[in-house]
Amino acid sequence: MSTLLNTVTPIRLFNVHNKLGRAQPPPPPPPPAAVSISFSRRRRRLTVRAAETDTNGAMKPQVPDKAPSKDGSSINQLLGIKGAAQETNKWKIRLQLTKPVTWPPLVWGVVCGAAASGNFQWTLDDVLKSLVCMVMSGPCLTGYTQTLNDWYDREIDAINEPYRPIPSGAITESEVINQIWVLLLSGLFLAGLLDVWAGHSFPEIFYLALGGSLVSYIYSAPPLKLKQNGWIGNFALGASYISLPWWAGQALFGTLTLDVVILTLLYSTAGLGIAIVNDFKSIEGDRALGLKSLPVAFGVEAAKWICVGAIDITQLSVAGYLLWSGKPYYALALLGLILPQVYFQFAYFLKDPAKYDVKYQASAQPFLILGLLVTALATSH
Repeated sequence: MSTLLNTVTPIRLFNVHNKLGRAQPPPPPPPPAAVSISFSRRRRRLTVRAAETDTNGAMKPQVPDKAPSKDGSSINQLLGIKGAAQETNKWKIRLQLTKPVTWPPLVWGVVCGAAASGNFQWTLDDVLKSLVCMVMSGPCLTGYTQTLNDWYDREIDAINEPYRPIPSGAITESEVINQIWVLLLSGLFLAGLLDVWAGHSFPEIFYLALGGSLVSYIYSAPPLKLKQNGWIGNFALGASYISLPWWAGQALFGTLTLDVVILTLLYSTAGLGIAIVNDFKSIEGDRALGLKSLPVAFGVEAAKWICVGAIDITQLSVAGYLLWSGKPYYALALLGLILPQVYFQFAYFLKDPAKYDVKYQASAQPFLILGLLVTALATSH
C-alpha cells in the first residue's frame, strides 16, 4: 500500500532583539524533503515521500493530475478504466484487474470466427458452445492477460497511475498471483472442453489458447517483454485481440484455412494501431523505464499518424482484397464503415491522443468491429 509520509519540520521562533529593540524575523523554514519513489524487492511495496519544492517555492507534482477523485465512478471501477472510484471490496478489485472493458473485442472475434466457418446454426448446442468459447476468450484468458500485464507494469503504474490496485496496495502480491493462475488454468480447461465437445481429433482450440497465453506472457514479462518494442509488442497485442478469438470460433464450428489465417493476421495490423492508442497515456512511465513505445520512439505527432495509418490502410487493403475476390458489396460495406472511423480520428484522436483516447475508441471501434463481421461473412460465402 502506497504510504505518503508527510515530513513536517518544526520551526522554533526566536524573539531576538537588536540594539534598537526591534525583533528580527524568524529564519525561513527549510524546504520539505525531496520526492523519492523506492521499490523494495523483499516486500514489493511502494513508498512515496513528500513533494519537493524548487528554488522559487513552486510545488512539483507528486502524482499525475489524472488521479481519481473520491467521487470517482463505480462503473469505471468495475470496467477497469480511468476515472474509477477507490474500492476496498476485494472481488470488485479482482474484477477491475481483468478490465472487462477489454473483453468485447475477443467475444466479437469468436462471433466473427463462427460466422466465417459457415457452419454455425441457431441451435441450443451451437449457442452453448459459442458462449463457452466467449467465456474462455474474454473473462478467462483476456482477464489473465490483463492481470498479468498489470502485475509486470506495477513499477510503471507507480509513476503513471499510482492509485491503481497493485501499486496502491489495494490487493496483495499473493492474491494477484493466485488470480493469474486461476484465470489461466480455467481458460485452458475450457479450451480442452471445447475440443472434446466439437469432436476434434487434434486439440486445435487448446493449442490456440496455450499459444495465446504464451504470447501474453512474453508480451508482459521479462526477459523478452515484447511491449518494450513498439512494433512487435503492438502487433502481438493486435493479433491476440483479432486473430486468436476468430481462429478459435472458426475452428470450433468448421475448418481453419490458410487464407483466413493470412487475412486475419493482416487485420491484426489494424489491431497494432488500436494498441498504439493506449500508449499515449503512459509516455512518462515508458520513457522513465526505457520502454520503446511508438510515442516514445517517434514522438506524439508522428506516432498518432502511424496509429491512424495502420488502422485505415489495413481496412482499405482488406476492402481491396474483397473487391478483387469478386465480392464488391462486402467491399463497399466495409468502405462505408471506414469513413466514420476517419471522421472520429480527426474529431478526437488527432487533436489530443492522450486526452481523447477513451472517447475516440468508444466512438470509432464499433465501426471497426462491424467491419470484422462484414469480412467474416464475406469469407464464408
